[in-house]
Amino acid sequence: MAQPKKPAVQAATPRARVELEFEQPHLLGPLFGEFDRNLVAIEDRLGVYIAARGAKVQIEGDPEAAARAREVLVGLYNRLDEGQDIDQGMVEAIIAMSNQPTLDGIISEEVAQAPKVMIRTRKKTIVPRSKTQAEYMEALNRDEMIFALGPAGTGKTYVAVAQAVQQLIGGSVDRLILSRPAVEAGERLGFLPGDMKDKVDPYLRPLYDALYDMLPMEQVERRLASGEIEIAPIAFMRGRTLSDAFIILDEAQNTTPQQMKMFLTRFGMRSRMVICGDPHQTDLPPGVKSGLNDAVEKLEGIGKLSMIRFGAGDVVRHPLVGKIVEAYEGPGS
Repeated sequence: MAQPKKPAVQAATPRARVELEFEQPHLLGPLFGEFDRNLVAIEDRLGVYIAARGAKVQIEGDPEAAARAREVLVGLYNRLDEGQDIDQGMVEAIIAMSNQPTLDGIISEEVAQAPKVMIRTRKKTIVPRSKTQAEYMEALNRDEMIFALGPAGTGKTYVAVAQAVQQLIGGSVDRLILSRPAVEAGERLGFLPGDMKDKVDPYLRPLYDALYDMLPMEQVERRLASGEIEIAPIAFMRGRTLSDAFIILDEAQNTTPQQMKMFLTRFGMRSRMVICGDPHQTDLPPGVKSGLNDAVEKLEGIGKLSMIRFGAGDVVRHPLVGKIVEAYEGPGS
């Protein structure tokens, strides 16, 4: 007669206890967040327990998770010490970047140290919120033409507008030109109310929103009136040579190959050009090839031209957005 099997004995999960002490108590309020919401976010995301008493913090949990929680707190503290503000999005970004934890006293440079690259505008200082964003910001400083490829919410256009505003304020370019294809989605432009500006402005609204985040409203309006800043559909670029300008094309996946070739060949002397889009999400009619995909195929490997590819893990909106992107881009999609 067969004997009943004995239940397997599971080894106890090792636990770690990490202690931190911060030198500047006045930074602990913004570090912990209102009602300790930043600590709660770290606990929820990493499955650790955090106890704060005075300037000392104790973290308990799985060794890897405890190490990551320590890196997140040190990274946030260092940013506060540099005079930067932190918010929930920054907390989520630092958690995402803390993927090489260690308990031997060495803290990942990307997380703990002040960022090597940042963008300063009149209203905001922009720092990388993912490793790919850091690579992107370095490329914006270095290269003349950048393709930023990936899903919505990764900061492709927002960071490009910040860099453009910084260069415009600093005088390294004379003009900022922002463009988008006005792809008709269910309605024809001719049937929409108003003049041509009224018809196309809804397509360009995200670009206005990014500008107002970087500059005071009166400066945006003044620079728009003077022509220093121009926001226009891609069709308005035909026949021009854009020199001494920072040029951004948003939603580039909705261009045709002919439109993309026309836009890229507007590139002039002492200019920068950034092409932003999601190769997997096009609103073009069935059977029409995306100009973005066509350009990536033709231009990959050309010198002084960067291809920065973002993924679902780089989404810096609500964490649920990243999961939605992964679900749509997963097997069977």
